[in-house]
Amino acid sequence: MSGAPAVAVLDYGSGNLRSAQRALERAGAEVTVTDDRDIATNCDGLVVPGVGAFAACMEGLNAVKGHRIIDQRLAGGRPVLGICVGMQILFERGVEFGVEAQGCGEWPGTVSRLPAEVLPHMGWNTVDAAAGTTLFDGLDSDTRFYFVHSYAVQDWSMDTDGSRIDPPKLTWATHGGPFLAAVENGALAATQFHPEKSGDAGAHLLRNWVRSLA
Repeated sequence: MSGAPAVAVLDYGSGNLRSAQRALERAGAEVTVTDDRDIATNCDGLVVPGVGAFAACMEGLNAVKGHRIIDQRLAGGRPVLGICVGMQILFERGVEFGVEAQGCGEWPGTVSRLPAEVLPHMGWNTVDAAAGTTLFDGLDSDTRFYFVHSYAVQDWSMDTDGSRIDPPKLTWATHGGPFLAAVENGALAATQFHPEKSGDAGAHLLRNWVRSLA
């Protein structure tokens, strides 16, 4: 696809790679599924997917030095998009079944069990999109996205008051209580839901992200 942004989907054994690849290709990207450090570091956009447990995903990410790839890209202002557990591992730590695992630490915060009677949170839900968002631009407030998770970040503790850095754009959803559904923080963005499984709404969001790579 001539002129299309080059996007790498990082393969670190997390699964769900091909559906992400197909969705990104439909969104206008030229996509490679890879664990090659050079490709993942130097492409126009990197997608970090993730399904399953936080600790297992971090183990797989560390095995391909994915945390270093993410760090290196962000140091150069190159876009990264995390999806589902690929969002969760961007935070400092995750606690599942009483076991704490260290995350990438790009953002402060802990991934913990949602305080809901019914888990997992599986199905369609609306979000309260941040003002000035890029990802949700052009989507109505009643747009629904597809979630499959029992854990999430439920508060935000990064202090940007008095900083010259633009504050992150935080999008929230509710299941048992509020949780972060998406974060946009300069070159680093992530969604707790699965855009690749969210029909037309997810396709629109991915097109917004792919267009931002140009």
